[in-house]
Amino acid sequence: MADLSVEVQRGGDDAIVRLTGDLDKLTAPLLRQVLSQLFAEGRVEVVIDAGKLDFCDSSGLWVLVEHQHRVSAHAGSLGLVGVHGVLRRVLDVTGLKAAFDRVALAEL
Repeated sequence: MADLSVEVQRGGDDAIVRLTGDLDKLTAPLLRQVLSQLFAEGRVEVVIDAGKLDFCDSSGLWVLVEHQHRVSAHAGSLGLVGVHGVLRRVLDVTGLKAAFDRVALAEL
């Protein structure tokens, strides 16, 4: 069974979202709900810390892309830090790395 832990640290108009575990079709709705709540609170500057993310499939990637479009339409941004492993490969292969305002890759 896939498991995802989502920890949110709120700032003024911003938030850091730390992901631990697997982001897939079973857990993507949890992340979508958290990001939607942050948007409803007016937090349009969001950084996703993927340093402890073990896996990410297309469902998880789609949630990230959706939110990036949502916040950028409101003069915000979505950045990714700690990108490694499967998520790094998926962003490279799909060319989606450029879709995010900041993608910081973890040192290997």
